[in-house]
Amino acid sequence: MQVISTEFPGLLLLEPTVHRDARGFFLETFREEHFLSVGINFHCVQANQSFSADRGVLRGLHFQRPPKAQAKLVWVTRGEVLDVVVDLRRGSPFYGKHFSVHLSEKNFKRLFVPKGFAHGYLTLTPDTEFNYMVDEYYAPDHEGGVLWNDPELGIDWPLEPIARTDGVNSVIPVLSKKDQNLPLLRDLEAVFY
Repeated sequence: MQVISTEFPGLLLLEPTVHRDARGFFLETFREEHFLSVGINFHCVQANQSFSADRGVLRGLHFQRPPKAQAKLVWVTRGEVLDVVVDLRRGSPFYGKHFSVHLSEKNFKRLFVPKGFAHGYLTLTPDTEFNYMVDEYYAPDHEGGVLWNDPELGIDWPLEPIARTDGVNSVIPVLSKKDQNLPLLRDLEAVFY
């Protein structure tokens, strides 16, 4: 596994070793001792998977408040997404800044997101499967988020009209009601220090 540091402390891009042959491929999705050997103390307690039928589905930007904050390991097993994180650590020189990366079934990249970041993604292909492992259980009473199109964040989401699988033309993104009503960064109480 190759570990690529980003300018954001603790935020890492991971490229696993992929073993290919005539049958296809094999790779280790997660091995705790490898993470520990490169200084990532991540103990998974829950694994999740989401499916998005259409291109243009946006999920996020989500986080969990302390003491139930989550570190995440995320990747795509089918399709492609633009994966985005926003640094919410008040003491960070990158507070309010974002990082984005394309994750896909073809590039096998993973993103390790430490506690203190809001996370979200936009599906770039139909029939996208997104996976994530977390080090803290889902706690709905500790949910939080930041509005995906907050101008202060300056995220360049690749948005354009699409034809959905149900035959209806739509303007993306396709959002949940919850994600439509998340606060702006300036209205977010201090959560991470």
